Amino acid sequence: MVKKILIIGQNGLLGSSLINYFKIKKLKVYSLSFESFLKKFNKNIIRYDIIINCTSNQKFISNSYQVKNDNDLIVAKKIIGTKIKFVMMSTRKIYKNKFNIKESDKKKPNCNYAKNKLISENSVKKILINKVLILRISNIISYPNNNKRKLHKTFCDIFFEKAKDGYIYKNKKIYKDFISIKKFNQIVFELIKKNSFGIYNVSLGKKIYINKLITWLNFYNQKKINFINPKNTFNNDSFTLNNKKLMSKIKIKNDIIELKNECLKISKFFFRKK
Repeated sequence: MVKKILIIGQNGLLGSSLINYFKIKKLKVYSLSFESFLKKFNKNIIRYDIIINCTSNQKFISNSYQVKNDNDLIVAKKIIGTKIKFVMMSTRKIYKNKFNIKESDKKKPNCNYAKNKLISENSVKKILINKVLILRISNIISYPNNNKRKLHKTFCDIFFEKAKDGYIYKNKKIYKDFISIKKFNQIVFELIKKNSFGIYNVSLGKKIYINKLITWLNFYNQKKINFINPKNTFNNDSFTLNNKKLMSKIKIKNDIIELKNECLKISKFFFRKK
């Protein structure tokens, strides 16, 4: 598989991890910031087979939808009329929270970011049709990222912030769907290899109770952690994404044991370096 891939957003969690993974897989991968992409965009863009956008901006996340803040649509418009395939990162937050959410299920975005992503999805699909791959991503488990420009905090970022302060919230009844950054990279690689397009839920597809996940992430912490009741504003939604469409397409191993092992590695990295 010889592919020339451009990743927009090389400093963020998804962009930087994909770049490293693709290099290991011997793909020809290039990277630019979104600002550099806009400045350097010209006829040479046709040398790429795939463009992956891993960027967003604070106005798109926080405010009501405006085309000028939609990085995905801006990129998509640049490649109309080319053979370039576009990979767009979306979010599970566009769905109504429930167990076993399918790609075709009811959409009920409850924040500006999710509402904007759904609008963006529809706009990009309309102009690129079968040249776009949209990934609706569940919660990413990754090593803590101290990037000051970071727009999103992952579950791990929040957990380790609280762990440093000596407490975490009780989550006995709450479950969510997670996927490790390592598995995410593999999934994107396999979808590209299969020349896939369309919409896919990217997830483990299993209930992971938050207290169980916390046990894994806290495994190497030798300090006492206090469990406290969450605030009234605490995010207590439970959900899982149905990933059968994804797994039938790429047929890879994706199970709870792998997620647990990744959590233990992250725990060891964080607490043993202290």
